[in-house]
Amino acid sequence: MWPDERIQNLLGIELPIIQAPMAGPVLSDMVVAVAEAGGLGSLPCALLSPDQFRNELGIVRQRTSKPINVNFFCHKPPKQDAERERAWRQRLAGYYAELGIDPQAPVPTSNRTPFDSELCELLEESRPEIVSFHFGLPEQALLERVKATGAKILSSATTVAEARWLEERGCDAIIAQGSEAGGHRGMFLTDDIASQVGTMALVPQVVDAVKVPVIAAGGIADARGIVAAFALGASAVQIGTAYLFCPEARVAALHRQALKAARDDETVLTNVFTGRPARGILNRVVREVGPMSELAPAFPLAGGALAPLRSASEPRGSGDFMALWSGQSARLGRELSAGELTRRLADEALAKFGAA
Repeated sequence: MWPDERIQNLLGIELPIIQAPMAGPVLSDMVVAVAEAGGLGSLPCALLSPDQFRNELGIVRQRTSKPINVNFFCHKPPKQDAERERAWRQRLAGYYAELGIDPQAPVPTSNRTPFDSELCELLEESRPEIVSFHFGLPEQALLERVKATGAKILSSATTVAEARWLEERGCDAIIAQGSEAGGHRGMFLTDDIASQVGTMALVPQVVDAVKVPVIAAGGIADARGIVAAFALGASAVQIGTAYLFCPEARVAALHRQALKAARDDETVLTNVFTGRPARGILNRVVREVGPMSELAPAFPLAGGALAPLRSASEPRGSGDFMALWSGQSARLGRELSAGELTRRLADEALAKFGAA
């Protein structure tokens, strides 16, 4: 029924629709809903402790027997830079004063857990069908251990060079992440966001450069985007922002309001919230401090000093200091359950393929 069924055959899923693993908004209930609808539900693990990982995956296993994906970050832990931290706190000091916060008060540590031996042991214990990575791949020894579980390996590429690098190291499929995508860029061979490629240009070039199936990501939120992705040579799509409109998404009320009101030209790539380029809706702190700030500490440390500002401003109805992650197609979002959205996207895309 689909023009290319390599991803369904590879991953054992019914529909070539992958719910993006968005750390924070996505937990087991969305993963289960998407999997039961025939797509690939993805559990983001960068913000989960080992116990939380076991708990969330346990819930998934109780509620569905369908294949699921677990996702990990592969960044290198940053080195502490006290001088840069001080400069960052100084840049934010005016906001602290405005909100009545002691600028010298300790701030929480902002952390994202990179894939390591302990997490690999959890995979060997739980044996998920698919494992995906962001920011490249783990070191070869760890990657071989993951492969030994029988899991299929996915990772994101933002350039053709990154796609080739991933294929050479054994990825079973590659997610071509266009610059339109919300959240963190998966870039790992370059740090130049000015040269990042859009989905329409990236996908066919990656398809031509590698032999493994390619999954298109970035700016895809409806059947038109799915059909276009297949026309460009993709075997599946990964969709993120559209799933943030679902009731299963753990999205703060102010973030949900911003998504509903977002225009096509209101998102930017910014490092203000984590220290690494990520696409979100423009707000006050991004406009005044960024979008890209040389003062922001290395990923993921930048977020610590912003946490008190969000805690003080959000109860007052302000999203000025929140990370409002979103891709460029938020206006195409629909308030449907995750399962209904998955089925609706598939049905509408198949209807368009039939019409063609």
